[in-house]
Amino acid sequence: MTDLSYEEWRARAAGLVPHTGHHIDGEFTGTGSTPVIAPRDGATVAEIASAGTAEVDAAVAAARRAFDTGPWPRLSPAERKAALLRWADLVERDRATLALLISLEMGKPVTEANGIELRAVINCLRWYAEAADKQLDESPRTSASSLALVTREPVGVVAAVVPWNFPLTMAAWKIAPALASGCTAVLKPAEESPLSALHLAALATEAGLPPGVFNVVNGPGEVAGRALGEHPDVDVLAFTGSTEVGRHFLRYAAGSNLKRVWLELGGKSPNIILPDAPDLDAAADTSAWGIFFNAGEMCTAPSRLLVHRSIASRVVDRVVARAESLRTGDPLDPATEMGPLVSARHHARVLEHVEAAKADGARLRAGGRAAGRFLSPTVFDQVKPDMRIAREEVFGPVLAVLEFDDLDEAIALANDTEYGLAAAVWTSDLSTAHKVSRALRAGTVWVNCYEEGDMSVPFGGVKQSGHGRDKSLHALDKYTDLKTTWIEL
Repeated sequence: MTDLSYEEWRARAAGLVPHTGHHIDGEFTGTGSTPVIAPRDGATVAEIASAGTAEVDAAVAAARRAFDTGPWPRLSPAERKAALLRWADLVERDRATLALLISLEMGKPVTEANGIELRAVINCLRWYAEAADKQLDESPRTSASSLALVTREPVGVVAAVVPWNFPLTMAAWKIAPALASGCTAVLKPAEESPLSALHLAALATEAGLPPGVFNVVNGPGEVAGRALGEHPDVDVLAFTGSTEVGRHFLRYAAGSNLKRVWLELGGKSPNIILPDAPDLDAAADTSAWGIFFNAGEMCTAPSRLLVHRSIASRVVDRVVARAESLRTGDPLDPATEMGPLVSARHHARVLEHVEAAKADGARLRAGGRAAGRFLSPTVFDQVKPDMRIAREEVFGPVLAVLEFDDLDEAIALANDTEYGLAAAVWTSDLSTAHKVSRALRAGTVWVNCYEEGDMSVPFGGVKQSGHGRDKSLHALDKYTDLKTTWIEL
C-alpha cells in the first residue's frame, strides 16, 4: 500500500495527465469536451469525450467482433486466467494513480481509495482469474445408448453501467466474472467518475487483452446508458445505481431484444441494536462508521438505526459523539476521515432531505452544516416511520434513529421499506440472531458487525433493491448460459 504525505498526494495531482477519450477496440478515441469536476475544490480535473449513439455503436460493434470472431472466447480458461492476472498486477503497479483519480473525480479520501477500494478491485480481478479454469461442465447419467452434455457457454456482449460511489469496485464486480467466462464487455462509468475507468482500460490493453474485449464509453445515462440498454447487440446488461434508473433499463430491454438485465439498486438498510448486544459501545461506533464511511454514499449504508428504547439514549449519545469527532476535509489529506459529496447537484439533494427531516419534526442531534460540497456528519433522532428521512434513500452522511419496544416491532420497522439490500442485528442471543436474520427481507444480514464481506460470498438485494448477485461463483451465472447437447450413441 502506498503511504504518501498530503504534500506528495497534491504534487501527484498537479502532475496528473488522465486519459480523456473513449476506449474502443483497444484504442483511445474522441476529443475531450465535458468537464470532470473535483468535489474537493470545484476545479476541472480534465475534459473528457462524451458519447452519443455513434460511439456506443462503435464500442458494441468492437465487443461483438471480439466475441464472434476474436480469440478471447476461444482461449482456454487457463489463458484467460493468465491475462486477467497480468491485468491485476498492473492495477497493483498503478494503485496510487488509480486511487488519486478516484479521489479527484468523486471525493473519496485518497487513503480509503488506496487502502479499501483498490484492494477490493485487485482482489476481485485475481479471484475471478483464478475461478476461470475451475468451472466444470456436466454429463448427467441418462441411458446406455445416449450421452448428455451440459456446458457453460459465455452469453456474448455484456454492458456494465456503474455508479460513481465505488467506481472501480462496481466495475470489477461485473467485468471480472464476465471476462473470466469468455464474454466481451462495454463499460459505461458514471459521468462524475470516468477517469479511473479509462485508466483501468489502458491497463487492460497493456496486459494483453485483445482489442474489443474491454471497451469504455463515457457519457450521460440518458444518452450513452440508454443506447446500451436498447442496443440489439448487447446480450446482458448489468447495472448498479438507483431504483428509478433500474426501471428504465428494464423498459429498454423490453422494447429491444429482451436482453437480460441484472440490477443492484438502492437501499434503506436497517441496523437493529438490542439491549443484549455484546458490546453497546462497539455497536454504536460501528453504526456511526457505517453511515459516515464514504460520506454515506453507499447503497448498503445503515441509514436507519433501530434501537431499543431502554438503551437509545446511551447509543445515540455515542453515535453523536463519533459524528462530531470525525475529521471532514480535503480528500487528498491522509488525515481526512470524510470527504465532500460527489457533486453540487447531489449535495443539494442531500440537503433537501435534511431540511425535510427538520420540517417533519425529527430532532437534529448532530451536523447538518454545509460548506462547498461538504456536509458535516448528521444525526436525527425522534424519527417516525412515515417521515421521508425514514423511507427515502438519502445517499449521504445522514442517520435516522427510530426507537422500538420489542423484537416484533423492530422486525416490522426493519421490513417496512420498499428496499431489501442489507440489514444488521446486534444481540448476544444465538436464537434471536437466527430468528431476526431469517425474518429480515434483505440480501445480506450482518450479526454483530456491519459491511463485512469476502469475494467468496454473494452480494445483492431483494424487493426494489434489485436481483441477481455480484461476487462469488454465483456471479458467473449472470454471464453464462447452460447448453444441453444430446448425443445418441
